[in-house]
Amino acid sequence: MATLLRKIGLIRLHNRDTEDPKHHHNHRGGGGGQQSASLRGKGGGKSGGHKQQQQQQQQQQQQHPGGAGDASPGPGKGKSKRAAELAARDKQPQPAAGRRGAAAGGPRERAAGARAGPGPAVAAAATGGSLVPAARQQHCTQVRSRRLMKELQDIARLSDRFISVELVNESLFDWNVKLHQVDKDSVLWQDMKETNTEFILLNLTFPDNFPFSPPFMRVLSPRLENGYVLDGGAICMELLTPRGWSSAYTVEAVMRQFAASLVKGQGRICRKAGKSKKSFSRKEAEATFKSLVKTHEKYGWVTPPVSDG
Repeated sequence: MATLLRKIGLIRLHNRDTEDPKHHHNHRGGGGGQQSASLRGKGGGKSGGHKQQQQQQQQQQQQHPGGAGDASPGPGKGKSKRAAELAARDKQPQPAAGRRGAAAGGPRERAAGARAGPGPAVAAAATGGSLVPAARQQHCTQVRSRRLMKELQDIARLSDRFISVELVNESLFDWNVKLHQVDKDSVLWQDMKETNTEFILLNLTFPDNFPFSPPFMRVLSPRLENGYVLDGGAICMELLTPRGWSSAYTVEAVMRQFAASLVKGQGRICRKAGKSKKSFSRKEAEATFKSLVKTHEKYGWVTPPVSDG
């Protein structure tokens, strides 16, 4: 029995030793290869997925540089988009009414100017009217008033009592001026003495833009002939026209020039029956003055032909 058991044990040992060792090695190696291949497959899959994710992130960064791979827009993208919208809105044509006033400000100011509509000057031009600023009109009135007050003071201080002034209806802009003296060697002075005429009365009205425009001056009484005094009492003097006037001229200087022109033109007091009592009228004087100015603009300030009056 013991001998039988030893034989069986020897047979098993022999069978085990006689088996091909390559078979065992391949069997173990095949399992390891499969396992390593599986591991390599898993590792390769992870590595490939990581590379693909990096490529996607790079593409997103190139397409959206301001967002840094984030789905929401970053600060750079928001600013550039806002600037593009404002630039597009600025390029759109604005209404003509608010374009001029809105040009000086930013987009909000320009939009506010467009909504505000046309200003007063634009509205006045659209309706065909003229708009004079109240401040400018007030300034002109102050300049005229100060100048005329000074003129009155200077005339009151004249020592030779050459002229005197009375305000018409207490208006500073409407004067009656009395000319008390002319050349004593003239025939006009002799007429004044013979007719007991103490003065020659004239009327001066001052426009709104005086002293930059001349006053309108005409003779009231007595009725004169020649001496450059025309129908209605109009006076033919170049310095009384817009072309010949200067703001430096004073009322006293104008009256002295008028007194000299009366003598030079051989002015006389009209003594004809009926005609001497007819008074001058303002309407006739204005029409005559406009006519003589038109004539002298055509021929110059020389004696025009008789056919033109």
